[in-house]
Amino acid sequence: MLVPRIEKLLGIDVYATETHGIGGVIRQSVDDFIVEEVLVDGSKAKIEKAAESRVLGASHSKQRYLLCVLVKRNWDTFIAIKNIAKQLGRSQKQVHIAGIKDAKAVTAQHITIEHALMEDLAKVNVKDIEIRPVGYVRDKLSPYYLLGNNFTIKIKAINHLESTIEKRVTETTRELETFGGIPNYFGHQRFGTTRPITHAVGKAIVEGDFEEAAMLFLAKPSVHEHPSSRQARRELQSTQDFKQALQNFPKQLRYERLMLSHLVERPEDFVGAFRQLPIKLQALFVQAYQSYLFNRFLSERVKNGFSLNKAEVGDYVVNVERSGLPMVNTAKIASAETVAEANDLIKAGRMRVALPLIGLKQRFSRGAMGQIEKQILEEEGIKTESFRVNAIPKISGRGVLRAVVAPVKGFKLQGISACAGNHGEREADLSFMLLRGSYATVLLREIMKPRNPISSGF
Repeated sequence: MLVPRIEKLLGIDVYATETHGIGGVIRQSVDDFIVEEVLVDGSKAKIEKAAESRVLGASHSKQRYLLCVLVKRNWDTFIAIKNIAKQLGRSQKQVHIAGIKDAKAVTAQHITIEHALMEDLAKVNVKDIEIRPVGYVRDKLSPYYLLGNNFTIKIKAINHLESTIEKRVTETTRELETFGGIPNYFGHQRFGTTRPITHAVGKAIVEGDFEEAAMLFLAKPSVHEHPSSRQARRELQSTQDFKQALQNFPKQLRYERLMLSHLVERPEDFVGAFRQLPIKLQALFVQAYQSYLFNRFLSERVKNGFSLNKAEVGDYVVNVERSGLPMVNTAKIASAETVAEANDLIKAGRMRVALPLIGLKQRFSRGAMGQIEKQILEEEGIKTESFRVNAIPKISGRGVLRAVVAPVKGFKLQGISACAGNHGEREADLSFMLLRGSYATVLLREIMKPRNPISSGF
């Protein structure tokens, strides 16, 4: 089955399923894509304020952090946090999250704010952002506390009969069940959907070429972005005039404008320009390149006929917690002597096959898979030691393992109905839960098989 060109640019070369897709469009409205965070202790961040919310923190303010639920509509997570911190008179570093949520969506997640009081939240008045206090806690939030996310998604503009939609969704999800879930690709938003350049910027950083990285981020246009943004990038590309670019770049390109403001004063200091960005965003570029390499590894695994839920000799295998989260720090290499036992544990749901996010501390698989990974890095002209970013050591890519399959929990086709205003088209409502680090769009691409992911809302 043909994979769209833009997905191949992200390292996603294949589908796991052989079924026909239902087509359609996601995110016609931000309300069509709802994300609600779940923490490892079972705490759920809900879009709607619950009549009786579970008290997760203490009622007194002696603890260091205030735990809240943040509900945002059509906001980038980092920019939302920046606005909240500013209105509270705090640094962005004093606001902590467990996970980044989709921008073009309605999302609910937990945040902790250092040394804040419940009454301080009255100072926050940002359109389409709501913060609800939960209680005071001793520890700040981090990805360690994130279990996963519940998704409620509406796919619109489907040009098939209800019976065809139901049949194709059922067949696709059944086929995915035989693998134990979806192939655990990094999804489109990891790289930037309308302008998928995050991993390319990351590669330039890993190669030590910060000028190339900056010009990719600032000046590489996309036909899918707003015309004013595209024109501003093209002009910068041809003129290299940072001062003029600062005047031309639209206000919504906040991160680009931060970098340009620095380059106006210090036009040769491209490292300094990147330092103007939030540290998590700086690190995201390198991580996106690691993600791209992982996607290529996983695509080649599928193309070479290696199973997603069966280990080959030389594969990494990792234990699975009761929660379903893979324990990536418990990795073993499946040897000729242990591969049968590992596969019994995989079949029982107690282990999973994993592939490397290559970095300073994470080495290749062994066996046939390891040879594939090494060949891909050779093609890229990158070595593992390249992930040490001497200019900004904090964003160096250490590397880790990632399971090749992500389980899909509680999947339901909630209903199919005629689209409002166009009774020839239908819309389907889906709900499901994915564990942290996995992408709803990866499941949706298997169900929809979109010819053009961008026009399909990805």
